[in-house]
Amino acid sequence: MTSPAAFRLIMSLAQNWVGRLGDIVYPPRCPGCGVGTGSHAGFCPACWSDIRFIERPFCEVLGLPFSYDPGPGILSAQAIADPPVFDRLRSVVLHEGAARRLVHALKYKDRTDLAAMMAGWMRRAGEPYLESCDGIIPVPLHRTRLAMRKFNQAAELGRHLALLSDRPFLPLTLIRTKRTSRQVGLSARARQDNVRAAFAIAPGQEADVWGKRLVLVDDVYTTGATVSSASRALKKAGAAEVTVLTFATAISGPI
Repeated sequence: MTSPAAFRLIMSLAQNWVGRLGDIVYPPRCPGCGVGTGSHAGFCPACWSDIRFIERPFCEVLGLPFSYDPGPGILSAQAIADPPVFDRLRSVVLHEGAARRLVHALKYKDRTDLAAMMAGWMRRAGEPYLESCDGIIPVPLHRTRLAMRKFNQAAELGRHLALLSDRPFLPLTLIRTKRTSRQVGLSARARQDNVRAAFAIAPGQEADVWGKRLVLVDDVYTTGATVSSASRALKKAGAAEVTVLTFATAISGPI
């Protein structure tokens, strides 16, 4: 009879062997440009230097990086002029260069293996709100689009975030009731019209939302139309707080 210690050793050796075999069949490559690297999900030096992380100082509401430090608690002009439905937004990187290619690899090239790495970065960006939240909700796809794509990139990110932060993952709480057009290429106004009233709380899941502090997860923040519509549905259902957490945000640079 194999002892528990021996069994763990055998399993560890087997996992190492499988990992090495996988490296031979699928050698590690940079997710940004495809050049060979020393480990999976590791960027080459050129792509790593191309990624622009969002660090303080930034707007406390929209998370937009400032080009100078205006002092603690200062909001951007955009947040003051047009306050969002959600309570705050936090993103990891600017949606450009290698970071943009990483998002596209996850979303359009079925690179779901990248979600764990991306979620790890997102956890650091949203750590205080993840620690205090009552649940993590991904922005849902309509069922017809989910059937075509086979997976929801927001749900992949949210699933890994829930594991990393030990918080409840609620992928069935929010549903998309309207089959919307793709947002890519639409103007800001058209995006808003496209996703207006597109989300609702799934029947029987109201207790997941009422009075709860929630983290809403998506891959990219562009105009905010999608997450605003989703946040509006959550707030209407009684959510006490909605923090939007995305991997990237699409702005030209510091404001």
